[in-house]
Amino acid sequence: MDVLNKLQILADAAKYDVSCSSSGSNRSNKKGGLGNAEAAGICHSWSDDGRCISLLKILMSNYCIYDCAYCINRISNDLPRATFTPDEIVDITINFYKRNYIEGLFLSSAVVKSPNYTMEMFLKVVKKLREEENFNGYIHIKAIPGADKKIIDSVGRYVDRMSVNIELPTDEGLKMLAPDKNYKDILNPMGEIKNEILKYKDERRVFKNVPKYVPAGQTTQLIVGATRDSDYKIINLAQNLYKGYELKRVYYSAFIPVSKNPLLPRYEAPPLLRENRLYQADWLLRFYGFRAEELLDENNQNFDLLLDPKCDWALRNIQYFPLEVNKADYKMLLRIPGIGVKSALRIISSRRFGKVSYEDLKKMGVVLKRAKYFITCDGKYSGIKSMDSGLIKKSIIGMDENLYSQQLSLFDLNGGILGGERISISV
Repeated sequence: MDVLNKLQILADAAKYDVSCSSSGSNRSNKKGGLGNAEAAGICHSWSDDGRCISLLKILMSNYCIYDCAYCINRISNDLPRATFTPDEIVDITINFYKRNYIEGLFLSSAVVKSPNYTMEMFLKVVKKLREEENFNGYIHIKAIPGADKKIIDSVGRYVDRMSVNIELPTDEGLKMLAPDKNYKDILNPMGEIKNEILKYKDERRVFKNVPKYVPAGQTTQLIVGATRDSDYKIINLAQNLYKGYELKRVYYSAFIPVSKNPLLPRYEAPPLLRENRLYQADWLLRFYGFRAEELLDENNQNFDLLLDPKCDWALRNIQYFPLEVNKADYKMLLRIPGIGVKSALRIISSRRFGKVSYEDLKKMGVVLKRAKYFITCDGKYSGIKSMDSGLIKKSIIGMDENLYSQQLSLFDLNGGILGGERISISV
């Protein structure tokens, strides 16, 4: 099979892995080298500040020894198969970069022959790119659970980011849908990568010539909707991963039906709105000071699809509102729907020079169509007359129903997404 046909098969197969954000690296170029993973040399797709990057995103192979029910590349599935050699991947990456098609590489793979064999092939790719081709652009590699620690460590010295995909939120779900895998094999390399990152950082403080090890950190991916696991379980798992393994990101991927296995749920369309709610909640965990147990609990285990998680939290805790924006501290400002990190900082800064008005809030970027129900501004309240959470919810939902109907109409009934892109619904 020629390289072009392989590229068509393996680029298409890579679309199911969403854990490929490239933010966080600062690998600079060196004399005579190609590429640059610093801010000036590479734009970052889905980065925190909204920059965009073009990555060569492919699988090394879609031949797999496992039979995971939710995976299109499972061994029992009848589909076109292909495998790149390490030299072919290097050649494509360099040629695409020279033609300005890409600015970095995201390389994943099905498990070929064994986890160790697959990681050894990855090592050949990144070693040749860095040492022979002198390529200094961004590289993200998927670590294969079950592979030997020494091989993973060797790969880590050449790449900017690694991801170890958990895929299913619970061990029970993994046993049911992916019996060849186990949680221990997934979590062990996460812990090892974390420890190596910390070790190399400590050594670099003393010895400047110590090489970098996964400088952009590690990520993981969770499939949403393949099992009956609640949002409560998923967001608690994400919180524990951030704390215990210092992950840069947890990515959520709405389950796309690729199998008629009776153990899998039936969807008319992927649960994209649920995925979006989890991303919004994840943002609250990382940047707004929320805890998972505040957002959901045993009695309220799934996010409201009609309200963003912060707004839902505010309505369930209406006793804290309305807050006076001229007196509330930074932590509480962040808990007001419609006020983000930047606008909260602007409010704090502006209050040093005088009282903040509603007009000031508009200029600061506050989304008043939500915030007005939860704030007073110099004693003035602009929401509805009642602080009844049910009435406020109806008012907010009524205000947004046209937005939601327009967004949801973009998804066809067969589970596809018009235009081939996912739509994010903003908070």
